[in-house]
Amino acid sequence: MAPPMTRQVLIDNIVRQTTILIAQLATSGGVRSPLARIADQVFLDLARELDAQGISRKVSADMFGMALRSYRRRVRQLSESSTERGRSLWEAVLGFLSGGRLVTRVEVLERFARDEEELVKGVLTDLCETGLVFRTGAGRGAAYRAATTEELADLGSRSDGLRELLWMLIYREGPLADAELCKRTGLEAAAIEVKLEELVDAGRITRTESGLNQAESLVLPLGSPSGAEAALFDHYQAVVKTMCARMRRTGNAKQAVEAGGSTYSFTIWADHPHEEEVLSLLRNFRQHCSELRERIERYNENTAAPAEQMRVTVYGGLCAVGDEADDSEQGDDE
Repeated sequence: MAPPMTRQVLIDNIVRQTTILIAQLATSGGVRSPLARIADQVFLDLARELDAQGISRKVSADMFGMALRSYRRRVRQLSESSTERGRSLWEAVLGFLSGGRLVTRVEVLERFARDEEELVKGVLTDLCETGLVFRTGAGRGAAYRAATTEELADLGSRSDGLRELLWMLIYREGPLADAELCKRTGLEAAAIEVKLEELVDAGRITRTESGLNQAESLVLPLGSPSGAEAALFDHYQAVVKTMCARMRRTGNAKQAVEAGGSTYSFTIWADHPHEEEVLSLLRNFRQHCSELRERIERYNENTAAPAEQMRVTVYGGLCAVGDEADDSEQGDDE
């Protein structure tokens, strides 16, 4: 493994590239997505992942440059409300606003007086911008009401791309319970349920006897606007998983040699003798993988699968950058 200084440079640049991607997503198509919780969420997710990897909290605190007591307090603040133990501040505020009446900002701040005021205001802003809470008025005169189950269901039925995103999560990470999907998407159960029923009716997912959602396949048609978000996340997740597996050197010797990634760059121009050969690489990759998948599916349909199986994910992308090629081309067909 690389020395600490090299690893730090790598981490810094991965964070920068991820930040660029998040900023592009937050502003694409003229939409301004809420980012109020992003810094806190990144900290909490990192802390939880370090804990899952068996890193002690003392070591984790040192990695963040914090005293152990400060680290523990920060994790606790982000994990649960100081006013309502056992619930996150986000959950607690949403629950307080779900009584069916308008609640003023002053009432909310008084109810959660033991929590930092800026955190409470940030949660209110995030809940409004994600559509879970309605707001009327502004400033201290603002009042809030949580969306009803019917309103969330109606909102969910009109959310383009959500169905495909859920399908992708279930296929890649499943089987998943409804509660886990709510946790990963930040949506209420009513909004999730509408999309899950549509996926079941379409034969894209099935539900186990224990109530888990699972998917045997995932196909996002090339160029489909409703699956753009799912395809983008699937590409990103594939790259991250490949890099993580490579660093862990998981699998047997043959898998370790075959797994990984390769990146090639070509400098071409209009009427270059190899222009079409280069620009058709992704198209040929899609065609080859689609034909291979069909052959594998036909074989698997008539063959008893062993208990131990292996899912292999292959990712291909092409980005043409130049005076007349500023956009990236990515494969959507999974």
